Amino acid sequence: MKKAKTCVIEIKNVNKYYNQGLPSEVHVLKDVSICFTRGSFVSITGPSGSGKTTLLDIIGCLLKPTSGQVFIDGIDTKELSDNQLAKIRGEKIGFIFQQYNLVQSFTALENVEFALRIVGKSKHEAKKRARELLNIVGLSKRITHRPSELSGGEQQRVAIARALANDPKIILGDEPTGNLDTKTGNKILQLLKTLNKEKGYTIILVTHDPKVSTFANKIINIRDGKIIKETKAGR
Repeated sequence: MKKAKTCVIEIKNVNKYYNQGLPSEVHVLKDVSICFTRGSFVSITGPSGSGKTTLLDIIGCLLKPTSGQVFIDGIDTKELSDNQLAKIRGEKIGFIFQQYNLVQSFTALENVEFALRIVGKSKHEAKKRARELLNIVGLSKRITHRPSELSGGEQQRVAIARALANDPKIILGDEPTGNLDTKTGNKILQLLKTLNKEKGYTIILVTHDPKVSTFANKIINIRDGKIIKETKAGR
């Protein structure tokens, strides 16, 4: 008998309103329920304004739903304090953004080191781990370069290394290939797929890029705040 896959993240009947009760009220997410299984690679697609980024922010505990529940590794986040939510983000979730969000005055190594230092790693530990991660993403020869000296693809690789700094197992990406050309974007997706397959990271990407869906094993289509379709893919 096949063992049922567990939800590393589970969203139950989530609604999100902005300006609730005001004339400008917007109902952004409408009774959204999703199970993200451990080790899956999920693409969330839909037109602009459909609620994709709001959903990702709620999944990543950056934003609280108006109603409904969000479970991370079985933990109900509804009653957690801001400090407790920050701890979950720091330990369990890594974030990759379209804009990279690197510190421009830091080298690639220092950008990754910084993520480790702020969670209490010693300088020696942080430097060693940062070197390992930059090697994993193929940047071992570029560690002393600053963002302005790196291509867009290289900057995104630094951002991925930074996201992996605390070995979070869940990687969330908001349009991670949005600023990259097709060839470079494809390389970033190949890297994420390798991390998914070989390291077991659960990867959830919000995207307009149809290419992302070819790397995913599940595609969620959202429109007007509702999940309208979930498709299993073959990869």
